[in-house]
Amino acid sequence: MNHRPRETRWRLFSIAALNGAVAFILAAFIWNGANVLSRAWDDVRTVRESDKLLVLLESEASRLQNLIHRYINQPSQEVLTEILGLHGEVLSTLRNRGAIDPILSGSADELRTVTERFLQGFGEVRALQTTIAHTYENEVLKPAREMAGLYAIIEGAIGARDALLLPSLGKSREAFTASLVAANAFYLSLASDAADEARRNITTVEQTIPVMIDLAENSLQRAALTALAQRAAAFGDGLKTLAEQFAMRTNLLKTAIDDNQAAMISVINKLSAQMTLRELQAQGSFDHTLANIYQNVALVAVIFLTLIVVIGALIARSIILPLKEIMAAMHGVVSEKYDEPIQGTHARDEIGEMARAVAVFRENAIAKRKAEDELRAAKDRAEKALDDLREAQQSLIAAEKLAALGGLVAGVAHEVNNPIGISLTVASSFARRCEEFAKEVDAGPLRRSRLGEFLEGGRDAANQLVSNLQRAGELVQSFKQVAVDRSHADRRPFDLRESTDQIVASLRPVLKKSQITLTVDVPAGILMDSYPGSYGQVLTNLFLNSVVHAFPDGRAGTVIVEARQVRDDVDIFVSDDGVGMSEEIQRRAFDPFFTTRRNEGGTGLGLHIIFNLVTQQLGGRLAFESRLGWGTRFRITLPRVAPGEAPPAQAAQ
Repeated sequence: MNHRPRETRWRLFSIAALNGAVAFILAAFIWNGANVLSRAWDDVRTVRESDKLLVLLESEASRLQNLIHRYINQPSQEVLTEILGLHGEVLSTLRNRGAIDPILSGSADELRTVTERFLQGFGEVRALQTTIAHTYENEVLKPAREMAGLYAIIEGAIGARDALLLPSLGKSREAFTASLVAANAFYLSLASDAADEARRNITTVEQTIPVMIDLAENSLQRAALTALAQRAAAFGDGLKTLAEQFAMRTNLLKTAIDDNQAAMISVINKLSAQMTLRELQAQGSFDHTLANIYQNVALVAVIFLTLIVVIGALIARSIILPLKEIMAAMHGVVSEKYDEPIQGTHARDEIGEMARAVAVFRENAIAKRKAEDELRAAKDRAEKALDDLREAQQSLIAAEKLAALGGLVAGVAHEVNNPIGISLTVASSFARRCEEFAKEVDAGPLRRSRLGEFLEGGRDAANQLVSNLQRAGELVQSFKQVAVDRSHADRRPFDLRESTDQIVASLRPVLKKSQITLTVDVPAGILMDSYPGSYGQVLTNLFLNSVVHAFPDGRAGTVIVEARQVRDDVDIFVSDDGVGMSEEIQRRAFDPFFTTRRNEGGTGLGLHIIFNLVTQQLGGRLAFESRLGWGTRFRITLPRVAPGEAPPAQAAQ
């Protein structure tokens, strides 16, 4: 009777011990597997963090290259600061992570060396860029300015308007102007055809100089032409040096910037491949350890507890398969394979929550990649569109200014031609009278009345010559001052009335072709310390704008220019009694490229240029009022002393 309870007790004890052994063995297996899994997962996490770092380094290297190219094209202190800051961040990242990351520790020095070469190349490019700017200023622009001065000296030394030197001189100066324009285009755009055109034109200049020396009338012309030949040769040498330096810069950008950046990418790609291999190994160890844990648990459960084995197998199966599917889905998301199906998202347990979380993670990853692609594409399109718009705007602005100046030159040339033509006719007639008088003197005694008649005719011819030549001189002087002011953005003191009269004089030829009356009411004695060229451009553009838009189809009308001093400012009014503007046109009047005459060749930049000149360089304000059928009245408020520092010579006064 006592044995049975003892056997029962031992059986129970044996079962309990067996259960305890099973629990201990299972716990030991699980503990060991957990440690191995933890180490494997740590390796996977470390590799992924290192891989993210490499992606960041690759992105920053590409960004650094783009910033350097941007700095070369458009140098600015902000871009330089960003380059140096980004370079410091890259080196700091390599130094800090290289000390703690076993994967990067072996290659961090190599990456730092390549990065230092990268920045050293940037320094060489910056130095060469400075040399290019110096060459352009001292070996191209300086000889060009000296050549322009020599042309002026030669023209001033010509005594007669029919001098034999004039045709060759005109051809030479035209070739010089074309060469200078092409040289500027080559410097700004690196267009090889512009460089070839500049060299061809300067060669033309050099070929015309010997011809002009043979046709020279005096020693001053010959000395100026000899100096012109030297400056033309220096100009050509400067173009050649500039082309060589641009070629050096292109080669340096390739070798010192692009090649070093490619070397950085190569090192990063090599490290990325190593990390991918290590990640695969760590993931394989993780999977293998996990499989061993399940196998050992299943084996112990089969040996000791069949029922537990069955239940455990069912439970394990219900857990393992979804976990593997979720793991596969996670790998697919990590490797950017988003077409892998995710099972178990409809389950109402923790695995279902994990599956749904993975699905959300995949959707976020897809959305992120799509957003990045769209952002990158949008950025590329925006940058391209902005560059095209800026280029078109600059071209149209230049065309607008050249068109206005061309019309002005043609009008003044026509105006000057009248008094000069009259003078030529009077001079020719007087020459014939002199020949006839000389024949009468040689023929015999000369009557006193005939001598008086000849003297009266000579006095009348001289008066006509003086009057017409003075008129031509006044027109030339007026146009010369206006042209100088418009071709140079120099600041200088000037009298507002005097400058306005000169501008109006240059516009008189345009008035003769229209039925417009121009009235000027500007008091004398208003002294300005500003930019007369910009003021002339504003006044000319406002007048031409009135001619085109306020009085269409040759309509008659009046334009009034008034000015009055208000303390330290000057109010200038330009009014017309033309057709006026509608409210819609008034709202967009200063917008660039807005015009009501697009089909008639208008660019829509006239009022935009006026607004920029008044508000920026002249430091003033511009407003207008207009009504249909009433006309338009522009009000320009300018400070008598323009903002900014005065020139040194003026400040000393």
